[in-house]
Amino acid sequence: MKSEQEKMLAGALYDPSDKALEAKRMRAHELCRRINATPETDTVTRNALLQDLFGAVGEGTYITGPLQVDYGEFTTIGERCFVNFNFTVLDTCPVTIGNDVFFGPNCSLLTPLHPLLPGERKLRRRADGSYYDFEYGAPITIGDGCWIASDVKILPGVTIGAGSVIGAGSVVTRDIPSGVLAAGNPCRVLRPLTEQDAMGI
Repeated sequence: MKSEQEKMLAGALYDPSDKALEAKRMRAHELCRRINATPETDTVTRNALLQDLFGAVGEGTYITGPLQVDYGEFTTIGERCFVNFNFTVLDTCPVTIGNDVFFGPNCSLLTPLHPLLPGERKLRRRADGSYYDFEYGAPITIGDGCWIASDVKILPGVTIGAGSVIGAGSVVTRDIPSGVLAAGNPCRVLRPLTEQDAMGI
């Protein structure tokens, strides 16, 4: 029989009140609290805590606090990434962030999903009086070299192709191909990125 964590990571219905999952969330929340309370000048402590929190954090990546995650260990972040203030990752399914990805402030990566029908979504009560529900999710993947501007929400199951730019305030509900400028709610491709966008750097 699969564990609740195995079901969760596979995108199947699972019980988030599972004690093992609850312990992992509490550990992640405590690590986030400690990271957010550590001065940015104390890079040694912050980097050690970030490595402890996430599945992987690549060399040269900088994450500005505050941040909040569900589990952390199911998120991998590549090299030379920059993450601005108020980063939220709900990683009930794997979150994969490539190299050289930039995030503006207030970005959220949201893998969880809930049943649409209220009768299936509602809390249920066990014989001992405790409550539980069923959830599921879908992974998020962000390719190398993307820029995710401020206040972007990336929803479950989305893949953003390498080198693309997601405009501020977008809600990304479906896959975005590589090398494009996309924006809006729902986010849609506006145009390809071309050499005409070069700034001569």
